[in-house]
Amino acid sequence: MHTELQFVLGLYDWDRTRLIDILRDIQQRQGHVSPEAVAALAEGLNLSPRDVRETLTFYHFFHDRPSGRHKIYLADTVIARMNGYEEVRTALEQETGCAFGGVDETGSFALYDTACIGLSDQEPAMLVDEVVFTNLTPKKVRDVITWLRQGTSAAEIANPDGETAGIEAMVADNIRQKGSVFFQSGRNYRAILENCLKQLPDEVIETVTLSGIRGRGGAGFPTGMKWRLGRDAEGREKYVICNADEGEPGTFKDRVLLSHSPGDVLLGMIIAAYAIGARNGILYLRAEYGYLKDLLERRLQEFHREGMLGDSILGTDFCFNIRIQMGAGAYICGDETALIESCEGKRGTPRVKPPYPIQQGYLGMPTCVNNVETFAAASRILEQGGEWFSAMGTDESTGTRLLSVSGDCERPGIYEIEWGITLNDVLDLVGARNPKAVQVSGPSGECVSVAKEGGRRLCYGDLSCNGSFMIFDQSRNLLDIVEQFMHFFVEESCGICTPCRAGGVDLYHKIKLVNAGRATRKDLDEIIGWGDLMRNTSRCGLGTTAARPLLTTLEKFPDLYRQKIVEPEGPLLPSFDEDAALQEDGRFVAGEVK
Repeated sequence: MHTELQFVLGLYDWDRTRLIDILRDIQQRQGHVSPEAVAALAEGLNLSPRDVRETLTFYHFFHDRPSGRHKIYLADTVIARMNGYEEVRTALEQETGCAFGGVDETGSFALYDTACIGLSDQEPAMLVDEVVFTNLTPKKVRDVITWLRQGTSAAEIANPDGETAGIEAMVADNIRQKGSVFFQSGRNYRAILENCLKQLPDEVIETVTLSGIRGRGGAGFPTGMKWRLGRDAEGREKYVICNADEGEPGTFKDRVLLSHSPGDVLLGMIIAAYAIGARNGILYLRAEYGYLKDLLERRLQEFHREGMLGDSILGTDFCFNIRIQMGAGAYICGDETALIESCEGKRGTPRVKPPYPIQQGYLGMPTCVNNVETFAAASRILEQGGEWFSAMGTDESTGTRLLSVSGDCERPGIYEIEWGITLNDVLDLVGARNPKAVQVSGPSGECVSVAKEGGRRLCYGDLSCNGSFMIFDQSRNLLDIVEQFMHFFVEESCGICTPCRAGGVDLYHKIKLVNAGRATRKDLDEIIGWGDLMRNTSRCGLGTTAARPLLTTLEKFPDLYRQKIVEPEGPLLPSFDEDAALQEDGRFVAGEVK
């Protein structure tokens, strides 16, 4: 074992900032990361065993004990539960002979629940040994497990024709509507970059600024301003990072861009590096998209062969390289500072801001972090011009953007729309029938009432959207959906700050009380008060938005809550479970609880 670990450490030049890659490599070779491996890594990287375990135990996809020859992760999402999730879950347990969270007696299979894996348009879905299977049914589960037992690999099952079939054999792109910006065929990347390098970096930044594009990850910060700050920042090195940790439930547009138009994204990164003066870039790819890594590596190699990456790009003195940093399963790493911590081999704990990454980011150097869609759009802006882009959309929300549409509609998938389109227009476009509500921007966004707000416009001045667009018709129980969203935030909190760590749990208990018919008006008041406290005092975006599923539905659908609350009778609150308390007391007397 020690020799193998030495070899793995050598692959990464004994670099402690590559700890996540090292842990991932060891787990792929040995099935899990053992205590012996932890000790050896600590010695080899000049870390303490506690340092190594801090990273190892933070991420969902790492295991510190034997975890089965075939690791199966079933996506537990709101959309999956609308489409047969429970039947698929039961079939997995029956066919593998083990319960979720465990390993079967032969050590062949391990079953795990996981959050959204970027496939809401084709759920239920699962990952088997990092290979994706979509549109699951009990029969499909039986077939997959049978083939695995017979020795067929997950990759061969999902894609029997090998590389000739490509990613599309495993997962559909479901591009329903193209516009002027994305998924354009026949682009001459070399010519675009040659033209870009003929300009001064300041001119490139001016073009991006003129376009009016704002970040497509959710915050909406002006991209031109970020690049200008990066250009002006002082540091012996500068970095460009592409945030491909698309973890917001209901969002999958970045997955489709990376699989369908990876060159657009890479070209955008190169242009950003030229603009700010960076020599190195990182594409941070979420673990759930591991099946895209080989495709992206091949595209990087092609860019190198074409002289568009590496030293003296296209015969100039501009040098730039990109490496892929795999994540290991942590929604919080969608936060740019948590992502940077992860790139440095640590747990994904958000940093306190300021300083901002553009000032002090990766390895303490100025770092420009943009979203996948932002980089892809930037490559088109440099091709067509800033005025071309700004002519689309609205004055404050220029251009087009991609929507990831899922839920109760006839045509889920990817839609390119111009900013300014109304909610009702989108619902008509995707074939939504009798819709009640739309969750815009995922659980951290806003739940809107179709009846009351159908005329609202998607733009930064009205209904901002990070790309997630989940539709629920009149048959859906919105309070059950809120409970699932709150559970998601509890599971994904990094735990570093008390408002999020404790407040999320408390609010989750509140919605469970509401759904159980044991909440009072006081409970609803506390939901509002505690939600405000979390928004104002949490360390990062997860904590500041975690109460929004409760707060926005309470505002938009107050009758759903009023129908559930009860009036206290006697001295005990309805939330007090007398039977459970007596049972616990009995266990204490019997010595079962200390």
